[in-house]
Amino acid sequence: MPSGRVKWFSLEKGFGFISNDEGEDVYLSADALPSGVTTVKPGTKLEFSIADGRRGPQALSVSIVEAPPTMAGNSRGKNDDLAAMIEDTIKILDRFGNGLRSGRSSSAADSERLAKVLRGIASQIEGN
Repeated sequence: MPSGRVKWFSLEKGFGFISNDEGEDVYLSADALPSGVTTVKPGTKLEFSIADGRRGPQALSVSIVEAPPTMAGNSRGKNDDLAAMIEDTIKILDRFGNGLRSGRSSSAADSERLAKVLRGIASQIEGN
């Protein structure tokens, strides 16, 4: 089974990229993450199957092998990350609210993406 490490992942956009063991970029959709997992951090080691997508290789059936190393006792970095996530979430909510005020209905995909972001930030806050 192919494996690689997360290069980056955006909870807001709902996708990111994995660098596989051969150094190729593999598209990672939030839908391919294991059940109950809303986001992954850069450096997380994953195993996955690959399918050819419209823009190249795409990861499917992802499983987390190893979380990236953390620095025990260093809550400063974690707090900075959490603060950045909260600021990004505020921007998303502001755009969403402005659309509603303007009479625009949100699409099902946008609503689902917002719900995933909110669940992700809630789990980070609970774990803090």
